[in-house]
Amino acid sequence: MSGTSLDGVDAAVVETDGHRIHAFGPSRYRAYTLDEQASLRAALGKWQDDELGGAPRVLERAHLEVLQGFDAELIGFHGQTLAHEPGGRGTHQMGDGQALADALGVPVVWDFRSADVGLGGQGAPLAPFFHFACAKWIGAMEPLAFLNLGGVGNLTWIDPSKDAPEAEGALLAFDTGPANAPINDLMMARKGLAYDKDGVLAAKGRVEEGALELFLDDPFFPKRPPKSLDRDSFATMLGLVRELGDADAAATMTGMVAASVMQGVQHCPSPPSRVLVTGGGRRNPVMMEMISAALDCPVQPVEDVGLDGDMLEAQAFAYLAVRVARRLPTSCPSTTGVPAAVGGGTLSQPSSPIT
Repeated sequence: MSGTSLDGVDAAVVETDGHRIHAFGPSRYRAYTLDEQASLRAALGKWQDDELGGAPRVLERAHLEVLQGFDAELIGFHGQTLAHEPGGRGTHQMGDGQALADALGVPVVWDFRSADVGLGGQGAPLAPFFHFACAKWIGAMEPLAFLNLGGVGNLTWIDPSKDAPEAEGALLAFDTGPANAPINDLMMARKGLAYDKDGVLAAKGRVEEGALELFLDDPFFPKRPPKSLDRDSFATMLGLVRELGDADAAATMTGMVAASVMQGVQHCPSPPSRVLVTGGGRRNPVMMEMISAALDCPVQPVEDVGLDGDMLEAQAFAYLAVRVARRLPTSCPSTTGVPAAVGGGTLSQPSSPIT
């Protein structure tokens, strides 16, 4: 998994039949260099027919490096999302799964989102079916929510009493709003830093309520799920904090993330008994404190229930790859708004060696 925060590539092993999680295996992280990040950032917003420069080579090299040495029967390759416009031009995850399969000699499932978008779905979020399996794995008995704070925030509400993720009432999933991506952009623009480590800068500032109110006026928040966002859907956030000092800008943007989560939870079919947080945002204590203050239930990192918040997204696409290979659905009306449960993804077998 290479996410919208552009920090690097996560790879993780899951033992599964596509229904139950049997075990979690080893994992590995390969960070992008600043030059590689710049190459990928230059390709953001571009489509399949556009000139992508060196970005495809960066992506392929990083994935080959991180995947070397894994003993896997199947690989799920998400690729790098460059553009996402459901109902418009579609979705673009850069990356060639066939080339990866040929290089590694292992079957690869890729292009997970296009089928869903082609049938009228949002194409995101796709982790909810895996979140449902995780809720079963931890033995959850009451409705709960998984909150992923990556570049974009997304929420999965789960009723673990249901038998399958595509069952009616089992899931509701949607993007809540921006998460780390705009804060990372602020840090890069103002400090030359990749992110606000431990929320140190935000902790020194205060939330500007006027900017927060303008942010919440966006029509995205009252819109009923399912709904999804592109990484730069809220690029206007930087403009809302333009006149603020660095610390106040960071605090205000962090507050915007918390407020968007609060708005999102109001869409849940019933209040979650707890919110389990994954993604890089869970390591930002200021963000976690603001979200906890905004919600009426416990807010915990997923490590509290024995999961790995750094690898959950990578594990999700390993799990989804098995579902694709076994012709099981990977999204449904309550997760992406697709008219019926659909299995996305393309399975590429490694080419036979030339003799």
